[in-house]
Amino acid sequence: MKTHQLLFLIFSISFFSTSFGQIKLETQNIDSRLYFSEGENQPLVVGLGGAEGGNAWDSDHWKETRDQFLEKGYAFLALGYFGSPDTPAFLEKIAIEDVYHAIKVASQQENIDSTRIAIVGGSRGGDLALLLGSYYPNINCIVALVPSHAAFPGHTMHFTTSAWTYNNNELPFIPVNEEAIPFLMKRDLRGAFTTMLKDSVAEKNSLIKVENIKAPILFLSATKDEFAPTTEMCEKMMQRLEEHNFPYVYEHQAIEGGHAEPLKHFDLVFSFLEKNYPVQK
Repeated sequence: MKTHQLLFLIFSISFFSTSFGQIKLETQNIDSRLYFSEGENQPLVVGLGGAEGGNAWDSDHWKETRDQFLEKGYAFLALGYFGSPDTPAFLEKIAIEDVYHAIKVASQQENIDSTRIAIVGGSRGGDLALLLGSYYPNINCIVALVPSHAAFPGHTMHFTTSAWTYNNNELPFIPVNEEAIPFLMKRDLRGAFTTMLKDSVAEKNSLIKVENIKAPILFLSATKDEFAPTTEMCEKMMQRLEEHNFPYVYEHQAIEGGHAEPLKHFDLVFSFLEKNYPVQK
């Protein structure tokens, strides 16, 4: 019996008539948990959490939604890229290539279709999903929930480093300016982001190059987002895609409510995936 099959038997659980299994993958700087069912050639969906850190998609909180992906025939990879064991402690200088390597390791597991990879990311994980798609052309579908359209500082006390790196180089980011500091002190994050975005030169230099993505994209934003102006940010990305004659499907759904409201609308996510990243039976 192969190791993968043995691990499936050890970790398999019964859910209605379908058996699900999970394994922990050995991936540098990334906490990788792969969930799968018994089918062959399962398309992979990668789940990325946000600034809360840890491996959000591996938690009990997201089990019901995670199981929905499995029921529909997708394999699901829950990734923790900071704040988990053996990962960076903070959201600072996260190496995009480390995250991509973890995805590649998962895609090469038995019963996974290595040619089909989708990413679902929320908040900072939405930024990361878009960055991964902009750097790696073999990502086949992206769902970004309440994302930013540009790179921002790492979550440190000094805010002087980028949240992201690529090939050991920090990505350009929009800095915290003096005007934003009072907003940060009173924990008004939206006010801080809005003020930082007044630096139009830094904004231009820090944009996520969504036009380089080779896949359908769904944006979900929050009209009353208390963390950042995500609806406006998504509208800017939609405009960039239109200006570059983006050849793939791209949609933006602005959800009425605060930052967490779009997370309650995974029916929109599943509908988009069924149309643009279907399970081939």
